[in-house]
Amino acid sequence: MRLESKALQAALGLVLAGVVLALCPMAMALDPALDVSQYAHTARTVREGFSKSGITAIAQTPDGYLWLGTEFGLLRFDGVRAVPWEPPPGQHLPSSVIYNLLASRDGALWIGTLKGLASWKDGKLLQYPGADQTVRGLLEDDEGTIWVSGQAFPNHEMGIGVGTLYRLLPAGSKTQGMDC
Repeated sequence: MRLESKALQAALGLVLAGVVLALCPMAMALDPALDVSQYAHTARTVREGFSKSGITAIAQTPDGYLWLGTEFGLLRFDGVRAVPWEPPPGQHLPSSVIYNLLASRDGALWIGTLKGLASWKDGKLLQYPGADQTVRGLLEDDEGTIWVSGQAFPNHEMGIGVGTLYRLLPAGSKTQGMDC
């Protein structure tokens, strides 16, 4: 009896969704009367001196620059040219393989890499030793707290990872980790 009730609820849900979609006016992202070639777009490729690898992350900082993460490092794009970003002398990112970028409200660029987390703000690069693992996700919440999801691989041969969630408090670089 319970299984039949769930199946009936699922069927009614599908019917209701179909009715709602049928009654709503259609919204199109593109004008179907135009050919795709009639839309303005610009493609940047390696031939024009763009990135040697795929773009893995993108963020825009308040100064207008687009920051592009790749497996070869970080690029700063001004709308015309993509320039490889170089850290200050004697400093470096945890890894050149960039997985995530986040432009926070305070103007910092958070950089999640294969081997850890860094932030770039006002010409200063900070690394966060408490988050020294593969950064899988970055998020800023409504209160300005930065959340970082990470994954460590203690057993590389088996490909088994241990997930971690970090909270970076807005007032400083203190990390609070939680294993998942």
